[in-house]
Amino acid sequence: MKNIGVKIIMVSLIFLGINGYSQKKAKQSFDVKRNEVYIDSMMTNALEKGFFPGAQIIVGTGDSNLIVKNYGYHDYTKKQLVKSDDVFDLASMSKVLGATLVTMRLVGDGKIKLTDQVGEIVPFYKNTAISDLTLFELLTHTSGLTPSITFYQALLSTPDNSPFLSNQKSEQYVEPFDNMYVNKNIVYNSKYLVFEPKENWVQIYKNMWLNLEFYSSVYERIAKANTNPRGKYLYSDLNLLLVKQMIETKTGKKLDQFTNEIYTELGVSKIGYNPLKWTSIENVMPTEVDNFFRKDTITGYVHDEAAAIFGGVSGNAGLFANAESIAVICKMLMNYGNYKGKQILKANVVKEFTDSPLSKEGIYRGLGFDKRKPDEFFTKDDFGHTGFTGTFFFMNRNTNRFLIILTNRVNPTRTNRLMYKDDFSAKIWRQINKY
Repeated sequence: MKNIGVKIIMVSLIFLGINGYSQKKAKQSFDVKRNEVYIDSMMTNALEKGFFPGAQIIVGTGDSNLIVKNYGYHDYTKKQLVKSDDVFDLASMSKVLGATLVTMRLVGDGKIKLTDQVGEIVPFYKNTAISDLTLFELLTHTSGLTPSITFYQALLSTPDNSPFLSNQKSEQYVEPFDNMYVNKNIVYNSKYLVFEPKENWVQIYKNMWLNLEFYSSVYERIAKANTNPRGKYLYSDLNLLLVKQMIETKTGKKLDQFTNEIYTELGVSKIGYNPLKWTSIENVMPTEVDNFFRKDTITGYVHDEAAAIFGGVSGNAGLFANAESIAVICKMLMNYGNYKGKQILKANVVKEFTDSPLSKEGIYRGLGFDKRKPDEFFTKDDFGHTGFTGTFFFMNRNTNRFLIILTNRVNPTRTNRLMYKDDFSAKIWRQINKY
């Protein structure tokens, strides 16, 4: 009884805090015209200089959207304007808007704990070097796991064992990929990859199906990937691959089933994995011209190769969304899990995940959420995430602001890093928190 009383007091204090915030926030004004002029000029410059073909942007508060705009085209042919219903490949924003949201729900429901260890939950890892890594370490990127593994390259080979890529263009290395050129003699491993539908194989691209037997080699490589000091911050896609495995093994439910339940509760429909199952290809922004693995302009399938291997549903990437759907999630998170009077996630869990539990060690990361060491663009209270494809969303409860910028800067190639060299998204984030 005593514990219950303490919990009631704690929850009451959190909600009093939220009410205090909203009263304070209501007094702060936002100069819509001034900010819109700034954003328009930033976008005009970005489109002229080829930072990306197209973009969606929303600036909002915990209660409403203040600026909602679309810019540019689907690609550089300029045939199709960006519309509000168009969805973008979110890349690593999926880490937060997918696996992390689901983990928050499960932690709040007492179905999983941050102290749970990988090997305790996923039998495959029981007697491996990573068996005692905790969910907390995975979410804060302090596991020591290497940043990434190019699993898909194990599906490829060349007849003469020559390298897949070369930094010099030649008769053998013709097509560009990233800042390299692709070997024209690459062949696919027919034991694991076929180009016609096959029963019980996983579709990983529109014309590619993967043998389930391939996954054991993937998990073996993850189990040996703790090559860096544990307890130090090192961002790794592998962390969220393991979070997904822990979620699915513990509950017996698939990650996309969980996310769809949360999105349905929030009333958003333009967000999810494998977008061609719920929207038309005309409403999906194209990403890279992939001359290496999929030999195609990727549209409607995940850009990230690791997520592709898992059939487009992964902990590290895979989500597609429009800005309006993400704006609803921002409002819910800014209001400690509450959206339109409905408690979607527990308030204390949202607070725990969006704080910086390791700041005393100089690690400003949240649980799943990206947080930054304070600088000219970010404060200690900002939280959100970015994505490799050119996506960005951040929130701050003190200023009562959130910003979503969705672009497809990897179209036609990932070598285009102009928006990063310009601090494009960070500049807009700084601006909207000023005025």
